[in-house]
Amino acid sequence: MTSSTWDVTIRRGPSDAEVRPLLEEADLPTADITPEKLQSFYALEQDGQICGVVGLELYDTVGLLRSLVVSPKRRTKGIGSALVAHAEHLATTRGVTALYLLTDTAEAFFRRRGYEHAARERAPEPIRQTSEFADLCPTTSAFMVKRLIHSRLP
Repeated sequence: MTSSTWDVTIRRGPSDAEVRPLLEEADLPTADITPEKLQSFYALEQDGQICGVVGLELYDTVGLLRSLVVSPKRRTKGIGSALVAHAEHLATTRGVTALYLLTDTAEAFFRRRGYEHAARERAPEPIRQTSEFADLCPTTSAFMVKRLIHSRLP
């Protein structure tokens, strides 16, 4: 089936009822999910159903990619990659030069997308102050970074 036969959209600000079940099913943190935080989440919908979500918290020139999850029935179909690419594009257009993340299970996935290990003790202060870094993700989580390349328009 080609993508032209599917209605695929990525939209900002999915509801708690749309995000929380996906995060819980994947054993991802939900303690800090608030209506305000959900405004920085993006949902990929395919044929009217949410297939995956990602959060993007921006702090001046750095950002935190968080809570990437794809419905188990829709994995290995490029949805996670599409969500990461969308988040990276948004971050780049807002002047972010580095995206950070913490993961317990998707290290190889992110490495294939250009993310590298980073030393937690060298995390920028805005990232250190996020609930994911400070409280929700264990210190054993892989801490990763991707430097973003900004294109200059003529």
